[in-house]
Amino acid sequence: MGEFSMVASDIQIAQEAHLDSILAVAKKVGLSEDDLELYGKYKAKLTYDALTRIEEETTAGKLILVTAINPTAAGEGKSTVTVGLGDALTKSGHQTMIALREPSLGPVFGLKGGATGGGYAQVIPMEDINLHFTGDFHAITSANNLLAAMLDNHIQQGNERQIDARRIVWKRVVDLNDRALRQVVIGLGGPFQGVPRQDGFDITVASEIMAIICLARDIDDLKRRIGAIVVGYNYAKQPITAKDIGAEGALTVLLKDALKPNLVQTLEHTPALVHGGPFANIAHGCNSIMATKSALHLADYTVTEAGFGADLGAEKFLDIKVPQLGKAPDAIVIVATIRALKLHGGALKTNLAQEDVTALEAGFANLTKHIETVQQYGVPFVVAINRFSGDSDAELTALENWCKANNVNYSLTEVWEKGGAGGLDLAAKVVEAIETTTSTFRPIYEANQPLEEKILAIVQKVYGGSGVEFTTKARKQLIEFKQHGWDQYPVCMAKTQYSLSDDATRVGRPTDFIITIREFVPKMGAGFIVALTGDVMTMPGLPKHPAALDMDVDNSGRISGLF
Repeated sequence: MGEFSMVASDIQIAQEAHLDSILAVAKKVGLSEDDLELYGKYKAKLTYDALTRIEEETTAGKLILVTAINPTAAGEGKSTVTVGLGDALTKSGHQTMIALREPSLGPVFGLKGGATGGGYAQVIPMEDINLHFTGDFHAITSANNLLAAMLDNHIQQGNERQIDARRIVWKRVVDLNDRALRQVVIGLGGPFQGVPRQDGFDITVASEIMAIICLARDIDDLKRRIGAIVVGYNYAKQPITAKDIGAEGALTVLLKDALKPNLVQTLEHTPALVHGGPFANIAHGCNSIMATKSALHLADYTVTEAGFGADLGAEKFLDIKVPQLGKAPDAIVIVATIRALKLHGGALKTNLAQEDVTALEAGFANLTKHIETVQQYGVPFVVAINRFSGDSDAELTALENWCKANNVNYSLTEVWEKGGAGGLDLAAKVVEAIETTTSTFRPIYEANQPLEEKILAIVQKVYGGSGVEFTTKARKQLIEFKQHGWDQYPVCMAKTQYSLSDDATRVGRPTDFIITIREFVPKMGAGFIVALTGDVMTMPGLPKHPAALDMDVDNSGRISGLF
C-alpha cells in the first residue's frame, strides 16, 4: 500500500481531475438535456417534469445506507466511503447513483471542512459544491429570514393575530459559524424600528426550512409544510403558523428552484445527486427525499449516507425518512476507523496516531453497540474499515480478528487512496448481502405511541441507556403538545454525536445512563418534534484556528485551503 502522505491534497486531486460534461453524466442514467436545467458545464438541476416522469415510468432499485460509529471531531470518512462504494459498484458493472447532502459553509470555514468526500473518492466540482453550489442554501437562508421579517412586520403593523412577542420561536439564520449571533436584541431605536424583543440566529442547516426541503415531495407539499411552521404563540398560548401570517406563498416562490435535486459526478464519473443538508445532531441529517427517490428510479443501486453515527443519522433515516420515502434500505454499511475505536477505548485525542492495540480492543464495544442497533431494524449490514495512514498492521489485524471471531461481515476499504478500486471488496460484500439476505425492516417505535414512549425506545434500544428524565419545562410541553394534537409525530433527537449518551465526554459504550430532555421544539412543517438534550448548539462557533485562516485564491481564480 502506498503511503497516504504522498497523495495530493483533496483540493489538488479535485482541481487536476477530468470532468465529463454534465450532459454525458446524465446520459449514463437515461437523462436527456431536456431533463436538466444547466448551471454551467458540470452542474445541473433535474426539472420537475423529469422528476415526475422518472417516478411514474420506472421501478425503484436497491438502496444502500452508509452510517458509522460515533466519530472523532475530525470525522471518519463516511462521505468518502459513500463515494468510494458508489464508484466501486460502477466499476463492478452496476448502474449506480450516489445521493449526498450539500455542505454547509459553517463547517467548511470552521473545523470539519466540506462534505464532498476525500482523496480519490470525491464528488466534483469540489470547490463549487463546498461553496455556493447552485444557491440552494442561500435560498433557504433568504426564505427563513423573510418569514422572520414578515413575522416582526405583522406585530409592528397592528398585530392582528395577537402574537405574544415573548413567545416567538422562529429565529433568523446565517450559513456560517457565528457564536456572537446566538442571542441578540432586535427592534431597538424607537417606534419606527420595530418592536424590541430578544431574538437569536441559528445556522442555516438547523432551519426547519432545510428539513422541509429534504422531506417535501413537490411544490404543493412544500407550500403546505411551510404553512404549517409554528413561528410563535398568541396571548392565549395558541400556536401561530406561517400560514396564519400569510407567508407560505412568498417563501415557496423563493424555494421553487432549491427544491430541485442537483446533479454532479464523482472523480470516476458516477452520477451523484447532492441536495439538502440538515445536520444530524440537531436535525434529521439526510439528503432530500426527492433526490433519493430520483436516484432509486434511475439506478440499480443507490448509495446514500446519514450524518454522524448510527445513533443519530441512521436512526433518523430509518424512523423519520423511511416512512416518508416509502423505501427502507436493502443494506447498511457501518463505517469504522482504527483511530475512532482507539478514542472510544480510552486513548487521548492527541495520541490517536500512535499504535495502541489495548485501547483499540476496548473500543470494540462502541462498534458492537452500533451493530446491535442496525440489527434491531432487521437490515443486513457490512462493516467498512476505513483505512488511514497511521493504522498499524497490528491494529488492523486485531480489528479483523475481532470481526472474524464475532462473525461480523466486514471489508477493509482503501477508497481514499485508490478510489473505486479500493472499495471493490466492499461493493461485492454489500451486493452479496442484498442478494442473499431478505431485509425485514421494522421501525424502533410505532407511529401511534406517545412521545415519551418513542423517546424511551430510542434511548434504550439505540443509545443503550436506562431511562429518560424530562425537565419541568419539557413535561409542560408534553401536556401542551397533546392538547394541540402533536403527540403522534416522530421524534428527532438533538444530541451530541461524540457519545451514545448526551454527554460528549462519555465515549465507548456507556451503560446505565439517563438521557435528560431539557426542551422540545415542534417542527410541524417538517413533521417531527425535536427533543433537545445536553448542550447541543444550533449555532456553532469558530474554533481557535478556523479553516478560513488557511484559505486563499490566486489571480487566476484558483482556490487553495479547502478540504
